[in-house]
Order: sequence, then structure tokens, then C-alpha cells
Amino acid sequence: MKVIKFLMTMVLGATAMSAVAQDFSDPRYAKWGETPEQRKENILASSYLKEEVDNHNFNSAAAFLQQLIVNCPAASENIYANGVKLYKQKINRAETLAEKRTYVDSLLWLYDVRLQHFASHPKRGKAYLLERKAREYLTYKDSDREGVAEAFEAAIAAQVETSGVADPEVVAIYFKNICDDYSNDIVDAMTVVNIYDANAKFFENITPEQEEFKKQFETCFATSGAASCENIEAIFSKKLADNPNDEATLSQAFGLLARASCESDFFIQVAEKYYSIKPSSDVAMRLAQVFQNNKNFDKANQYLREALAAETDPAEREKLYVRIGILDMSMNNIGEAVEAFGEVRNLNPDNAYVPYFLAQCYVSGAKACSGLAHDAVYWVAYDLLMKAAPMLEALPEGEGVETAENARKLAATYRKVFPTKEECFFAELNDGSTYVVNCGYARGIATQVRPRE
Repeated sequence: MKVIKFLMTMVLGATAMSAVAQDFSDPRYAKWGETPEQRKENILASSYLKEEVDNHNFNSAAAFLQQLIVNCPAASENIYANGVKLYKQKINRAETLAEKRTYVDSLLWLYDVRLQHFASHPKRGKAYLLERKAREYLTYKDSDREGVAEAFEAAIAAQVETSGVADPEVVAIYFKNICDDYSNDIVDAMTVVNIYDANAKFFENITPEQEEFKKQFETCFATSGAASCENIEAIFSKKLADNPNDEATLSQAFGLLARASCESDFFIQVAEKYYSIKPSSDVAMRLAQVFQNNKNFDKANQYLREALAAETDPAEREKLYVRIGILDMSMNNIGEAVEAFGEVRNLNPDNAYVPYFLAQCYVSGAKACSGLAHDAVYWVAYDLLMKAAPMLEALPEGEGVETAENARKLAATYRKVFPTKEECFFAELNDGSTYVVNCGYARGIATQVRPRE
């Protein structure tokens, strides 16, 4: 420690000697004081401030800082840069909450004083300083929710005043805090909606590096609970009325409406317009679901098949064929449904939904059959359902558990309508022998004879 103090004394001494050698009557030193003596003293104090902060002598550093702010507050940005370091160290070392609050207030006050003297700095002026202050406010006074919001609003306003736009990162941080406030019942839904609407424009024409902030902004709104279908429509109905073909606005509106599971006429209007400008299987799938829910099966089928025509990924085509097959079943287009599930099986023989739905298609197609030919279809359907149940249960995240249970219940029902012993006897069919279905959509499928119990 003695060695360190000795070295520091030498450094400070060297600084002092350098200051003594300078002519402080030169006008370039005028910002440091009115007289050469004052200028010399304040320049030395600035050097001592940095050295004392670096060496954790915070009380003496605070005295130098006070001297500089009183005597020459516009002399150098370094006064405030070192002052910020000083008070952050004091905040971290505060022994009581009251002491910490005092140091936090002093830290924020430093930004206010610096702003008075350096607001017009070309790089670190008003916009820069208010952004830094807002971040410090959030770090050290996050419990003051109104103060946090006001600090960020001032920073964003200053950025717009300076450059015409706000920094997407700052906007994203601000909006997340607003959404947090809504979750904690500090602000209402329309406050969130209005702030979203006022700041969404700052995410237009952004750089690829800023896309993550746009994603954060959109996700906060979509998951906040304030993004109801009515609120989203209130935001975008006027925007789209003024510019109905704007792809960016349509994309934004569609994404929010879809996340909110909206199925209103406005959603359909937005989605269809967006799809007409930029067709994609995702939009088509969402439209198909809405039309299917509204019992408009023809429209649903149209969009599913358009999505299929545009999709090249085998996994996505598999999903589309499943949806088409289910829709065809809803429309009683059983033959088309069988074809669709056949395509699914070609793409993925292990798809768990194929045997489940094909079983029902075969039973539905057996209505055109009679007698043993009709009842024998239930052998095939039963086998398919019993095959489907464990496959459905094995789907990830429990996706198919409920369907697997239904498959077993349906299989038990089908078993009750197996051909009777008498039917099998008169058809000369022995228990356990092979039988090939000769009627309906299951025609040609081999199964095993099992008389009804």
C-alpha cells in the first residue's frame, strides 16, 4: 500500500508540475475559470477527480466534483463522466436504503446539470444524455413506474427532435415497461394501445440488426393482454382505410390479429388482402381455419389447396393434407378425404392421424354396402383405431392423448357391430381366417375374421 501511495503521489505531482508549466491566461482555458489561478486550480481538480475515483477515494473525489460543478460546470464532459463513475460506486457501497437513494438522486442530478451545459453537443447532446438518464432511472429507480415512463418518453422525444426517429432499442425497452405496468394494473389497456400505435412507426426501415427490437416490441404487445381484437382493429382500421395495399401495415395487422386468435370480418378482410399481395401457406392456413370455424367449408378448402400448391416442404405438405382430409370429412367428401390421407401416408407412413381418420372414412363409406360386406368394414376400422391409439399417445407434449382415448372408445363401439357368428357361418368364414373387404373405400384391404362376441 505504501508503494502504491508513493507512486500516486508521484503521478499527482507530475500532473501538478504540468499544470504549473502552462499559461492559463490563454483564452482557450477560459471555460475553467475567470482568472488564471482559478483555471489552474480547476484543471488540477479535474485531474484529481479522475485519480481519486480510480483509486476508490470517493469522499475526496466528491469534494473535487463539487468544486468543479460550482466553479466551471461547462468546462469538460469528463467532469460528469467521472462523476457518474463516482456515484455508481457510492450506490454499490451504500450501507442503508436512504443512503443509496441519496446517491441515486445525485447520479440523476448529474445528468440534469450536464444537460444544461452540453445539450447541443453534436454526438453526446440532449438525445444521448436523456437516453443515458432513462437507462439509469430504470436501473436504480425501477419501482418509480411513473418516473421510468417519463424518463423514457423524454429520451424518445429528444431522439425524434434530434434525428426525426427514435432508437428502436430504446422504444422496445420503454414499451416492455409499459406492458409490465399493464400486467400490474398500473396503466389501462388503451394506454398500451395508444403507446403501441404512437411508436410502431419507429420500426419502419430499420436495419437487420434492429429486427430483434421490433420482435420484442411486437411480442410485448401481442402477449400483454391489451391486444384484444377490438383494440387491434381500432389501431389498424384507419391506417388501412388510408392505405389499404400497404404490405408492411397488412403484415403487422395480420400478425397481431392472428396471435389474438381473432376471427372477425376485419381479420378476414386483412388476411385476404395480405394474401392477395403476398401469398403464403401460413396465411392460407389461418384463413382456412377461420372459414372452417365459420362453417364456410368451400372457402376453407380453397385456401388449404392454394397453400398446398405453394408449399414445397414435405413436413408442411403433410400437415396440409391432414387438414384437407379432415375438412373433406366435414364436407362429407369421403372419397377426397381418403385420397388426402393416402397422400399423408405417402409422405409419412408413421403419421398417427392417418389410421385414426381412415377408420372413420371406411365406416362412412360402408353405408353403400349391406349385410356381411357392410359389417366386415368394421374389422378394418377397428384394427386401424387400435393401431392409431398408441401412436397418438406417443406424440410430443401430449398432443394426441385425448384423440387416443377417443380412438379406443370408437374402437369399442365398432367392435359391437362386427359380423355375427351366424353371418360368418353362412358365409363360410372361420374365426381367425383372412377376409378381403369387397365394398366401399376399404375395398381390397385384407383383415381377420372375428365374429361379434
